Amino acid sequence: MTRRRLLRAAAATLAAPLLAACGFQLRQAPQFAFKTIVLAMPATALAVELRRQLEGAERVRVLLPGAAGADQADVILESPGEQRERTVVSVTATGEVREFQLRIRLRFRLRTPEGRELLPMSEIQRQIDQSYSESAALSKEQEALMLYQNMQSDVVQQLMRRLATIKI
Repeated sequence: MTRRRLLRAAAATLAAPLLAACGFQLRQAPQFAFKTIVLAMPATALAVELRRQLEGAERVRVLLPGAAGADQADVILESPGEQRERTVVSVTATGEVREFQLRIRLRFRLRTPEGRELLPMSEIQRQIDQSYSESAALSKEQEALMLYQNMQSDVVQQLMRRLATIKI
């Protein structure tokens, strides 16, 4: 019995340096190459969440178009806004909807005030299928809103990671 414990302890001791050397590291807040950014996009829930995330990052000041100092910003994020779509995926034999596909997409580009494109027009898209039942229509609407909120947060996080890769 003590020999078995001794072998386990030796195996754990030998495995510890291997696990430490695997390169695992917790995700950290993104570091941006710019200090000021102008958000040229419609005031939607996604834009508000993006603004909060950027303001939460250290050393980044978020400006709106036309604000004082906006013409001196390091970068400008332009977007026509996000699109939210809801399409029917499946129906029953009687024509009742059984499943929807919820989709959110954000088109954007990043440029300098001089017009140099840092990120060409790009798109981030998320989609998810949602089951549907006429008898629970109200709760399914609330579920759809919650699913859109989750997808929106994911889109903002993806955009933050893309902005962190930019070199000015």
